[in-house]
Amino acid sequence: MRSSSLFLAVLFFCGGCMVAQDSKSDYQKLVRKFIENIKNDNKEALGDWVVYPLKREYPISDINDKADFVKRYGEVFDSALKNEIVKSDAVKSWSDMGLRGLMFNQGKIWLDTEGRLIAVNYQSKFELDLKKSLIAAQKKNLDPSIAFFQTPICILETSKFKIRIDHLGNNNYRYASWSVEKKMTEKPDLVINGGVLVVEGIGGNHQYEFRKDGNVYECAIIVLGEKNSPPARLRVYQGKKVILSQDAKIIAK
Repeated sequence: MRSSSLFLAVLFFCGGCMVAQDSKSDYQKLVRKFIENIKNDNKEALGDWVVYPLKREYPISDINDKADFVKRYGEVFDSALKNEIVKSDAVKSWSDMGLRGLMFNQGKIWLDTEGRLIAVNYQSKFELDLKKSLIAAQKKNLDPSIAFFQTPICILETSKFKIRIDHLGNNNYRYASWSVEKKMTEKPDLVINGGVLVVEGIGGNHQYEFRKDGNVYECAIIVLGEKNSPPARLRVYQGKKVILSQDAKIIAK
């Protein structure tokens, strides 16, 4: 009985090894396929293996479909990034992060478990210059009272308000809001400085919190929510009591 049990245990253990080896081999094949497409600048093939929209850093617009990806491929994958990917080793340079996908160089590139491109956390010189010019244009179109910030974060719209959140530097965020019928070129109805960013776990959900006159204004960005969750939500608290709650859409991010 003991020898039979030992035999079954060895079989189970070896079977687990085979599954792990097969899994590792599969992800390496996906990585090598991606590397080969980058090496050959095979935009069409790569465009079929992207989860859209492919996020770009605001205020640069996201890449929304294959045609957009093919057109902007060189703006994202410049020579520096391409060389880094082409020279990478599928075993040593890439990490299998389980259900989160396949990670290159501490998150510079992410593929999902099927080998599809889900994130490029890198900005080429073209994108850096474009970001600067877009931020400069935004500042020109804002009321002088808020035409200064380090980085624009997002613009939200509820049924009653338009809300702009900017990073002023040193972890200091600013809230500016207008009634929904007003233009954002006008002077804001409400401005609150000194906001903070609060991150919830690793799912991506986060919120910006602002305090004024004893109230807390909470702008939540919902990345992982329930089936019918809105992309964002504005809540105003008076103590622990919610005195205003409105779903919001993200106009720009």
